[in-house]
Amino acid sequence: MQLKCSFLSDSEKQRIHEDTLKILSMVGVKFMSHKALKILADNGAIVDKETMIARIPPEMADQALKTVPKSFVLGARNPAFNFNMPSTYTGYTLDGAATFAVDFETGERRPAITKDLVASLRIFEEMPLGTVVWPNVVLDDIQLSSDDIRTTFISMLNSSKHIQHELHRQNEIPYLIEGLAAILGSEDEIKKRKIFSVCYCTIPPLTHDAEMCETYLELVKYHIPILPYPMPACGSTGPASLYSDIAVANAESMSALVLFQMAEPGTPIIYGHAAGIMNFNSGLFLEGAPESTLINGSLGEMARFYNLPNTQAGCLTEAKAPGPQAIMEKMTSALPLVLSGVDVINGIGEIETSQLLILEQIVVDHEIARICKRMKDGIDVCDAKNYFEDIANVKPGGHFLMEPSTLEACRSDEFVMPDLIDRNTYDQWLDIGKPDIYSKARKKVEDILASPQKNSLPDKIKGRLEDIMLRADKELA
Repeated sequence: MQLKCSFLSDSEKQRIHEDTLKILSMVGVKFMSHKALKILADNGAIVDKETMIARIPPEMADQALKTVPKSFVLGARNPAFNFNMPSTYTGYTLDGAATFAVDFETGERRPAITKDLVASLRIFEEMPLGTVVWPNVVLDDIQLSSDDIRTTFISMLNSSKHIQHELHRQNEIPYLIEGLAAILGSEDEIKKRKIFSVCYCTIPPLTHDAEMCETYLELVKYHIPILPYPMPACGSTGPASLYSDIAVANAESMSALVLFQMAEPGTPIIYGHAAGIMNFNSGLFLEGAPESTLINGSLGEMARFYNLPNTQAGCLTEAKAPGPQAIMEKMTSALPLVLSGVDVINGIGEIETSQLLILEQIVVDHEIARICKRMKDGIDVCDAKNYFEDIANVKPGGHFLMEPSTLEACRSDEFVMPDLIDRNTYDQWLDIGKPDIYSKARKKVEDILASPQKNSLPDKIKGRLEDIMLRADKELA
């Protein structure tokens, strides 16, 4: 018996779908790309060339939903980390993209640099529920036109899990494809293995950027999965109700799905969202608020309404420092998504509305993920778990400690053994130095960073990626 929660009834999902189609067909979506507008017009959209707004009829959405794959594998450089979409459990991405990091050695809050990304990847590699690598920081020490390529290849050099990042210009594509082919052996393997995917952020409300849009319209020929990722906020870039914010976010994702299916039917789409609410005191975006979780959980259910794999923002916080607020908001923004069956949650390792990377937080958030998974897994009521014979043997007033089933249980998955939560007595806790969650996480980080890198690329391929990055530095400048 699995523990479950739901955000929307069947009739509510149908209503959101119908309102989404009304938004697409009557209000329309602005595409700043003439190429995108032509593709949409050629397939039945009503395009106003002056305003660059395309009104997408319901028939186009229906057609796109017929051609989009309902399942695929997010491949990894190390096949042991391949991730089936949709999934039987919830995986996680590194959060991104923070501007600042807390220096692990000095504790200083400073602009994020390459060593922070590399350390994050080393840690995330050893988090079993960590599924997808987002390069989680904007690199202040790489202020080059080749930063997308460098950040992607640094991630591939330091992680063997699935990599998901952004490209912003078409002239970056050849370097990406050359690097992927160097790792996998051929362009055919790029299409087959799908070890790299891209995030596609729309501009709320209901707008698509020109350069990224046209870049991805070229990228679809390589069958690279695309994650549309709308982020409307109630009251500012989205309507001031949770329901209508959900409808706008859904319309943005659906408009991206339609475009890429019209351009290349069968393009893998991860139906994603990172919507939220506005802080009514400051106007800033809030992602750890309960209302944001309600929005993104509902959008996860819309993805399942369409039978599509999905990624939703969660495990997030507005806390400015590690501690109770961070843990409380991260747990409350993760657990409902897990219980509702979201495939991937985007958000591990950062606080301050995803603007501050803290290495210890990666480990703390993974502990939260483990607890959420155990809650979702629920209670096993199979015949093998019926210990009536033990009850009869022990009899009233007895003790079950010496039963073989007890020894078996303590080694099973039925009881989660936390890495960071303290379950000692008070005296034992004093004796071991009064550790807290973050001090234990720090020790885990120290151990990982002191150990050799796991799943490293061969030196020959490392050299090829380094050469490609140097060429990109020069030629993209």
